[in-house]
Amino acid sequence: MEYGELALFQGIAGSEVEAMIRCFHMRRARFAPGETVCAYGESCGEIGVLLRGQADLLRFDYAGTRTILARVEAGDAFGEVLAFTPELGDCVEIVSAGESEALFMEFDHLMKRCENACGYHSRLVQNMFRLVTEQTRRLSRRVEVLSRRSIREKLQCYFRLCRLEAGSNAFLLPFTLSALADYISADRSAMMRELKKMREERLVSVEGRQVVWRGDGATERS
Repeated sequence: MEYGELALFQGIAGSEVEAMIRCFHMRRARFAPGETVCAYGESCGEIGVLLRGQADLLRFDYAGTRTILARVEAGDAFGEVLAFTPELGDCVEIVSAGESEALFMEFDHLMKRCENACGYHSRLVQNMFRLVTEQTRRLSRRVEVLSRRSIREKLQCYFRLCRLEAGSNAFLLPFTLSALADYISADRSAMMRELKKMREERLVSVEGRQVVWRGDGATERS
């Protein structure tokens, strides 16, 4: 993804983007699959934007149990100052889901008045807060899923949200079924048994990551 394609730099000319990268002392870094992109509590006040690939916002509790809090896509912002500080001994990390690349900047550079009187500084701040709002929406969506009591209710809620976002009954899961179990905080075997029942009841069909949701009786859109 080129800088001009990032929501962070929307409305900012290419030449100004390059100038701001130098002015803000931004840095780029590449990550291998499974590599930690950002460890909350050790980020030193940095904000990151994923330029390429995908990553997961993960929480590991004191027992080592992994929970997926959110999927980070190319163009998304992340960083401790945009979310929360780990408590109760939990470890929170952004982990690369494949080959990825990220752009980092210090939060202080974003919030203070630009020493070089950068004309697009305010636009960058507006864009960043728009990204933060989107991140908050995604985390709220997960809270909505987790508020459901049973595994079936969690799956139904998640599939409905995916259908609304895709605008179609057919959509692609952002991660594997194993990762989906982590996302809804369910035992994988128990979740797969429930999915099997839902398939038999023709509520849903699942082929790999491709899902067709029929649980609300709606017909698939073309």
